[in-house]
Amino acid sequence: MPQKMIDMRGQRIGRLTVLSRAGKLPNGNITWNCHCDCGNSCVVDGHQLRTKKTLSCGCIRKQRSRQMIRENPATRKYIGNWEVLQKTWHPKSDERRANNKSGVTGVSYDQAQDRWIARLYFNGRYVLNRTFTDKSDAVEARKEAEKRYL
Repeated sequence: MPQKMIDMRGQRIGRLTVLSRAGKLPNGNITWNCHCDCGNSCVVDGHQLRTKKTLSCGCIRKQRSRQMIRENPATRKYIGNWEVLQKTWHPKSDERRANNKSGVTGVSYDQAQDRWIARLYFNGRYVLNRTFTDKSDAVEARKEAEKRYL
């Protein structure tokens, strides 16, 4: 027996004011168009609103994260020091983690595809993300990418 919809229009939950019904999720929950005190609009699951699990458009989380970073003495010393943030460790193929099963960093086996995958993430994007039928080809591709980018 379907439950009766709870009309939430006009209610205020946290920083959100419910404006109108937005739609319905596949699980049957109603979604609502909301306006946040910070000025953003968002669509929120009605159950999340009623249980007060969603209180803003995400601005509370951003505000708390900013506050925690500023109050943490370990990170305060790096605020404004862009050079420190640009240094990223890129493991080379011979620097293996303990859970590495292939023997080469950046090379793994995908059982679903029955193929080897070679990957290298550099400057915020994958510069190598290819699959190979042979492990040696994947290892060689990873080492070539290291020579090129690292």
